[in-house]
Amino acid sequence: MEMFAPGGRLRTMLRPAGGEHIVNFTRDAARWVRPQQVADPSEVTWPIALRLLIRYPPLRAMAWFRFAQWCRAAGVRGVGGYVQRRLLRLYGLELAPSTPVGGGLYIAHPVGCVLHAASIGEDVTVVGQVTFGTLEDGVWPVVGDRAFIGVGARILGGITVGCDARVGANAVVLRDVPDRCTAVGVPARILPESTV
Repeated sequence: MEMFAPGGRLRTMLRPAGGEHIVNFTRDAARWVRPQQVADPSEVTWPIALRLLIRYPPLRAMAWFRFAQWCRAAGVRGVGGYVQRRLLRLYGLELAPSTPVGGGLYIAHPVGCVLHAASIGEDVTVVGQVTFGTLEDGVWPVVGDRAFIGVGARILGGITVGCDARVGANAVVLRDVPDRCTAVGVPARILPESTV
């Protein structure tokens, strides 16, 4: 039983590879304390995290994703692919454990989301039916911190969606979206910097 005691072997084994992923999951869970807001991660206690996991299937999907990332970092082979297939089958979410994703990813409706990106920043909001993908060049998009991606948006190619940028519903983004700007339409056009 010393394995499960505070400071025991299990805790020691989990700490090196798991620290970053636990922090990222705590930030993910903080987005569900008050949905569509960014709560302080210190508000997420184990009882609150458990209640949120029971109540919100999208958060369960993120828990599986963070677990797969932890396994990949710890060198546990085969788990990442299994979890990726599980995410697709149970939640309709296609998100590879190899994708660098910052903490606080909020996916309101994961069904139909295909999120293949070079990286996804912190506190990003994805509404639903969103695609991050590549064009013929095989280069993936980069999504900055605090970006908001509206329902049905398609972000394609080696472009960058800047920090605090917004992508409107059903927009097809084929060129960079600067920080604090909004992209709308098909193909997306860039609106001036938001003053809000």
